[in-house]
Amino acid sequence: MAQPTTIKGGKFRVLIGNDANPIVYAAPCGFTSRSMTLTKGLEEVNIPDCDDPDKIDWVGRDATSLSMSISGEGVLAAESSDTWLDAWHDVDSVPVKIEIEFPAKTITYTGRMHVESLELGAPNGRRVTNNVSMQSDGEMVRVTTPAS
Repeated sequence: MAQPTTIKGGKFRVLIGNDANPIVYAAPCGFTSRSMTLTKGLEEVNIPDCDDPDKIDWVGRDATSLSMSISGEGVLAAESSDTWLDAWHDVDSVPVKIEIEFPAKTITYTGRMHVESLELGAPNGRRVTNNVSMQSDGEMVRVTTPAS
């Protein structure tokens, strides 16, 4: 049996863009863990059996929407604190790029996201933590690029 090709956490990057043209993306410092959730909204409809109307219907599902959320946690780094606070304060969504780098390819999502929540934790005698939640605002465009 062949072993799967896997990657370490540093190859999954969350980058925030600025207002420059073209946009310049940078990964805010401090994350020790990050996750991405892809969600498909579904609408249910009962599908009857035309030959036997008394038979119990099966449920059909139609896709109605796609959404992406990003969550991350780590330490509150001085180098990225203003980036996170500015994005949370902004009434508009911010440019975001997600990179997942495998040895043979890189999967990239780009689009706009709202910083939904920032949660700072301050345990006595320990470092201040930062937990971030972001939600997509419109389409997140996926591109897969072979490694060069």
